[in-house]
Amino acid sequence: MSFTFDPQVAEALAPMAAAMADATPPPVGDVAARRAVLEGLIGHTDTAQPTPDDVTSTGYRLTTFDGAQIDLRWYTRKDKAADDPGPAAVYLHGGGMILGHIGLFDGSISRYVSASGTPILAVDYRLAPEHPHPAPVEDAYAALIWLHDHATELGVDPARIAVFGDSAGGGIAAAVSILARDRQGPAIARQILVMPMLDDRNLTPDPQLAPFVLWSWDDNRTGWEALLGDRAGGADVPAHAAPARITDPAGLPPAYIEVGQLDIFRDEDLIYALRLSQAGVPVEFHLHPGVPHEFESIAFNSDAARRVIADRVRALGSL
Repeated sequence: MSFTFDPQVAEALAPMAAAMADATPPPVGDVAARRAVLEGLIGHTDTAQPTPDDVTSTGYRLTTFDGAQIDLRWYTRKDKAADDPGPAAVYLHGGGMILGHIGLFDGSISRYVSASGTPILAVDYRLAPEHPHPAPVEDAYAALIWLHDHATELGVDPARIAVFGDSAGGGIAAAVSILARDRQGPAIARQILVMPMLDDRNLTPDPQLAPFVLWSWDDNRTGWEALLGDRAGGADVPAHAAPARITDPAGLPPAYIEVGQLDIFRDEDLIYALRLSQAGVPVEFHLHPGVPHEFESIAFNSDAARRVIADRVRALGSL
């Protein structure tokens, strides 16, 4: 049996596929070309849906472990009372470790906050190759500490803080969960990992998936080599960089993990969910048939997209 697109998703993706049919993909290692194309696409898809008017955002600056400064943006619903401590999430955006910034995800973050009522702290973590490992995960860890330190003034219950990310951001959310455990750092109530990028060894194309991918193995190699350099795919990559490398998942926070069946991250996410579950970590896992990576940002009116968004909102709202 061969794989096929979900019909509604295929219909939504068809115009993009037609526009890109004659385009030559950038070679492995060309970060600049990927930034030019994919940041434009992300920005377009983020504004294709309305931004809720019941969410406000406030900017902050954070000094990182090595003295650099990064931006944070705090999103909260207008009806959130600061004197009523509740849950919150630290959000890490997607982009293959090499592209994106929080401004490109303003609409989607606002929609999550509006629908769930859970405030979100978005992190403008530094990107590879300019800032290789450990900069991205250390930036995320510093933001987690910052939110714990400012919990009272922001109306947050420190025991109900999650980490939340998609794609590369999902990988960083998983990595910061490992880092917090290993350092005996701030508590994490849940790791919400949306089609997470977890394994630097996933570099060999699968012919069955190749016709459907929106993030390819060449893209993946480019991202991991930007983050890790010559270590990518080798023997000495730490789990704080590539969470699939973890030897003992015991003691990690409960996990919500989802991935599409036509996503190149499918197998690594399945295996990660299995390994966490075998180690006694509570896991909710979803494998969505007929959909590729980040499909819901384009096919947002499809039934499959509505299901995945509803699940993420539920995971955020139940913290």
